[in-house]
Amino acid sequence: MVSPPTELPQDPSASPSMMPLRKLPPKLLLRVYGPQVEALIDRETELAVLRRLARKRIGPRLLGTFQNGRFEEFLNAITLRPQNLREAETSRQIAKRMRELHEGIDLLPAERLGGPAVFNNWDKWQETVKQNIKALDKKYNAFKASGGAAGSPTPDTWMTNGYVCGVEWPVFCDMVKKHREYVKKAYGSKQRLQEALAFCHNDTQYGNILRIEPDNQKSPLLQPANKHKQLAVIDFEYAAANVPGLDIANHFTEWAYNYHDPAAPYKCNAEVYPTREEQLRFIRAYVEHQPQFPHSGTTPRMTPLDSLTNTPHLGPISSAASIVDFMLDARSVTAPAPAVGAGIVGLTSASKEDLSLGSLGTRDEESEIRVKELYDESILWRAANSAQWVAWGIVQAKVSASEEDNLAKGEGLNVSAAAAVEEEKKSENGEEDDDEAFDYLGYAQDRAMFFWGDCVVLGLVKKEDLPESLQKRIKII
Repeated sequence: MVSPPTELPQDPSASPSMMPLRKLPPKLLLRVYGPQVEALIDRETELAVLRRLARKRIGPRLLGTFQNGRFEEFLNAITLRPQNLREAETSRQIAKRMRELHEGIDLLPAERLGGPAVFNNWDKWQETVKQNIKALDKKYNAFKASGGAAGSPTPDTWMTNGYVCGVEWPVFCDMVKKHREYVKKAYGSKQRLQEALAFCHNDTQYGNILRIEPDNQKSPLLQPANKHKQLAVIDFEYAAANVPGLDIANHFTEWAYNYHDPAAPYKCNAEVYPTREEQLRFIRAYVEHQPQFPHSGTTPRMTPLDSLTNTPHLGPISSAASIVDFMLDARSVTAPAPAVGAGIVGLTSASKEDLSLGSLGTRDEESEIRVKELYDESILWRAANSAQWVAWGIVQAKVSASEEDNLAKGEGLNVSAAAAVEEEKKSENGEEDDDEAFDYLGYAQDRAMFFWGDCVVLGLVKKEDLPESLQKRIKII
């Protein structure tokens, strides 16, 4: 944060009798990028996204850029904490904001044709990941062959739990590929999958969600209908085209993390993953939310619902509307909401549990069908999302000097790329100085256990066919 000085000099050109107190300029947020962040994030693409968001008045305003950073609007807000995600009302508010984002930004033709970003990220990061993980697998094999005499790792190091990915890298990649084909088959065609895409945030963890504190009691944000607009989503580094179900699945998985945990901030606590009831509550709030224009007389031009993510073309929003700076939902839905998730041809194995419409309540049947579809979609994509974050953790990992020496002699660890640490999940919560303390390999390894659990649930592999050591550690929801 950049704050102005508490006192500003008077304008020397003004006469002594006409020297009013000068108004202090607003505070700004200064973001400085870490070294070699291009290993994970294309900053030019990110800035282009921020400009698109600014035109829709979404998120903090972008005020200026320089070679290795930018200035943003400073929001008078507090960051959510892990427990806030579990609060029923807060969860509903997040769902509404997510719906507004998915429908508020039209995908560019190239984004839709490019397919899901979760697949693209995996492919794009492969060169760096391969160089690092093959070397780490080799190091673990040497450690295992020596019976632990090859080094003296503490109980918290990744080697005490086996391979980073639970198995050697080629085996893990084969399962990622198998899951990708399974997902594609569920949509029936490449076109149906492309039509299912929406503009997604892809990283709605608690540290990326702010609750704005209104400046006065007359703020329209305090009105009951506007309470969800107090939430502002920030940090759009990974914002891109994905299906809505993936964005929802990613958010649900973030319930399982506490990046402020003093003992294991990297740990995926599957036992606190949202229950089925909590998931359905969130998805219902998402489906039932109908974003509106601030002025009821304005009607958007609706396009045919020939895809899951078609959005109305909106006219300019009046700047006179006091709430407009916090509006993502500047639209009036006069037609039925898009059938989000309807692109899935069949149900996933995990969706065959009892989720009959009758058990979900007495709401409108069409709405409940969409809830069911989104629930299925979130389960279908959860493993792909985990695989992406496993790769992210491996790229982010810092390797000690002794490991660098040993691994560089073997598989050629990409040390420079491994050092490319962007604003990782803890630093996004204001703890940049703790970057080196975060166990990225522990994070990747723990997330890999979640990936394997989902592959078992989806029927892609039998639990008994996995290595015995892996069977004991997989995380099944």
